[in-house]
Amino acid sequence: MSRGSVVIAAALAQRPGAGGHTWFGLQYLLGFRALGWEVTLVDRLDPRMPRGGLDYLAAQMRRFGLEDDWSVLLPGGESAGLRRPEVERRLAAADFLLNVMGYLDDEELLERAPLRVFLDVDPGFGQMWRELGLADPFAGHDRFVTVGLNLGGPACEVPDCDLEWIPTLPPVALARWPAVSGGARFTSVATWRGPNGPVEYGGRTHGLRAHEFRRFLSLPERVAADFELALAIDPGDAADIERLRRAGWALTDPAAVAADPVSYRRFIQASAAEFSVAKAMYAQTRSGWFSDRSACYLASGKPVVAQETGFGEHLPTGEGLLAFSTVEEAAAAVEAVRGEPERHARAAREIAVEHLDAGRVLGRLVDELGAVRAHG
Repeated sequence: MSRGSVVIAAALAQRPGAGGHTWFGLQYLLGFRALGWEVTLVDRLDPRMPRGGLDYLAAQMRRFGLEDDWSVLLPGGESAGLRRPEVERRLAAADFLLNVMGYLDDEELLERAPLRVFLDVDPGFGQMWRELGLADPFAGHDRFVTVGLNLGGPACEVPDCDLEWIPTLPPVALARWPAVSGGARFTSVATWRGPNGPVEYGGRTHGLRAHEFRRFLSLPERVAADFELALAIDPGDAADIERLRRAGWALTDPAAVAADPVSYRRFIQASAAEFSVAKAMYAQTRSGWFSDRSACYLASGKPVVAQETGFGEHLPTGEGLLAFSTVEEAAAAVEAVRGEPERHARAAREIAVEHLDAGRVLGRLVDELGAVRAHG
């Protein structure tokens, strides 16, 4: 007997060779499955998207025992993996559809779902677009979940759009992310700009990671630590590449070290700790965003030094997870980790177990949604 059934709609096949992006979807699929739930991934490809993503996604689903639980919708009503009638059946039988950023927009399929839940993983952008009349990604959904932990709170500048938001932390399938000792460098895996441009809202420009990271360029010159960024950065940002390297940041192509879930995990677990800068949107608005990548570092027993976005109101900081707002605070946090690496490593894993375990995170989410139906 299944405890529940969920269909998760997410864009994974669009980014073959992006192991961290794949892990984002896997954490939900594996987390719900570990709770005894039936899981289904629904994705889509259109002619503008890389066809190689189909083979990539199929390989990852096989690797994690999900080979019978995915479908990619194709033009003309075709599909790869599960056929459309089976997708329709699973949607109708599910407790809810978890629609990441409203990615599934097929009206016929959406109508099959008894409860349509929007999962916001990029807090600030969609809300401001809606308030500015540019787009409404939330239309057609019944409930609204966000990783913006402070959304709707008095200190958060992200508009709530008169919607009731359920905050959630990023889940980690802890059995897949054991603690690993050792490592020499502070690392991270990141995108310099990403698909969304800056947003002008409320008389302020809310920017990207590129805009925020420039404030911390001098960090390697301030501390006796080595830093390596597996950074997806366009050659057109040659000036930024040169500034980063000149300041002491070692740059690595993420396609070389994190091209699939296994290599991504290996890169993180070979690190000493993470150093993480947020998108300016998240930091400026105090959204409370916390990275699913940083959650993987913590689970691996790797301390995280992360730019404060307001997540410190929801997660313990000071040991294992250290927050900063200025380059001076970042330098002090790095030196603290270097001074007592074993203590911070233990605390990192403890934070993951206590706060980010997929069973706990997803169990709380289901309780908040009140969405469980009878399954036999």
